[in-house]
Amino acid sequence: MVTGASETRSEGRLDAVLAAFADFVDLKSPFTPGHSRGVATLAAQAAPGEAVTLRRAALVHDLGRTSVPNGLWERPTRLTEGEWERVRLHPYYSERILGRVQALKPLATLAGMHHERLDGSGYHRGSTRAEIPAGARVLAAADAYQAMTQPRPHRPALAPAQAAHELESMAKAGRLDADAVGRVLVAAGHASRPARAAWPAGLSEREVEVLRLICRGGTKKQVAGLLSISPSTVDHHVRHIYDKAGVQTRAGATLFALEHDLLK
Repeated sequence: MVTGASETRSEGRLDAVLAAFADFVDLKSPFTPGHSRGVATLAAQAAPGEAVTLRRAALVHDLGRTSVPNGLWERPTRLTEGEWERVRLHPYYSERILGRVQALKPLATLAGMHHERLDGSGYHRGSTRAEIPAGARVLAAADAYQAMTQPRPHRPALAPAQAAHELESMAKAGRLDADAVGRVLVAAGHASRPARAAWPAGLSEREVEVLRLICRGGTKKQVAGLLSISPSTVDHHVRHIYDKAGVQTRAGATLFALEHDLLK
């Protein structure tokens, strides 16, 4: 009982520290107060199964903004190529900062992927669909929506309905995950979206993510790192995928994925 109470207090302290980090970063600019807390609320509500991890990653996703001068964040005109590259690196710095603290390492990859896009147009990695885990997709959608509904130097805040339309347009264009967008919009109070059709052979969303990564040559260790899970959990998913797909090899799994158009 005492141990449990101690763990609860420790978790509470961690949440308080992360919230303080969020407020510190957001107060760097007059355009961003409350941004990180807003993203955290949306992401946690959009993915209840990963609520704690996503809320924490969202609170500190913009830590890297401190590496970019305020003059760039607050400029209303177009940035030069070199200046834009500095802005594009802020998720990298968020990931680096979090990765250096043992207790925050589980949040590093998620935070570092909040500007990735399914079509490879995002940053800092330029990751594509199969490389972006479900949690990161939700975080990206939540960050985009929250940013749209706040003013920026080059534009006023968008009305919620307009922001929802823009987010859906990004999903239709293949930049954001449609399911993640739907979940975030529901969390933001918009009308619910139709549920995604079931995956073939009864595969779960997570199993499809693992399948896509192993089909593209990822090792179990690499898949574990990208999805922020353990290699043993990846192995468990792979065995389930093989059983459900009726295959015994990676090549067989790849053919199954191709036949069912799962490698988008």
